Parts: sequence; structure tokens; C-alpha cells
Amino acid sequence: MYYVYISRSSKSGRLYTGFTSNLRKRPIVHSSNMGGYTSGRGPYRLVYYEACNNIEDALARELYLKSGMGKRYIKNRIRRFLSLTG
Repeated sequence: MYYVYISRSSKSGRLYTGFTSNLRKRPIVHSSNMGGYTSGRGPYRLVYYEACNNIEDALARELYLKSGMGKRYIKNRIRRFLSLTG
């Protein structure tokens, strides 16, 4: 399984979208400042994820969630169902 996930920075409230095959380990990498883009911007909290059967589906979903329409979709979903702002 591959996972597309959204993490939220506790510092800035910004969202980070990525994909991984190890959903338990990846957020720990972000929060420990070992990730490239997320280094120094954490700690991060996992706020959303989707499971995909193969890497192609996960990459396509990640690209969609990073697009303008995808960002609106995920922000509305998080705001509506998780009561998060930002």
C-alpha cells in the first residue's frame, strides 16, 4: 500500500502534502527535522491520509492534492471535518 498524506505544521499552520509506503515512519521524519522541505518548519501532525493500491495512483493523487483544485478540496475537507483553520 501507498499513502498520500497531509501534515500540518504546529509552528505556521501550513499544510504539507506527500506520499509514502510507510505511513507510521514518515511523519516522524518530518517532525524530527530530518526531512528536506519540512526541516525546521515542524513539528508536524498528520491530519489526513488516503490509501492507494499502487505507486502510480498515489503519485497521481498527490499531484492532484497539490493543484489549485486539490488544495481547495483538502482545505475544505479538513476545515469541515476536523475543525482546523488555516
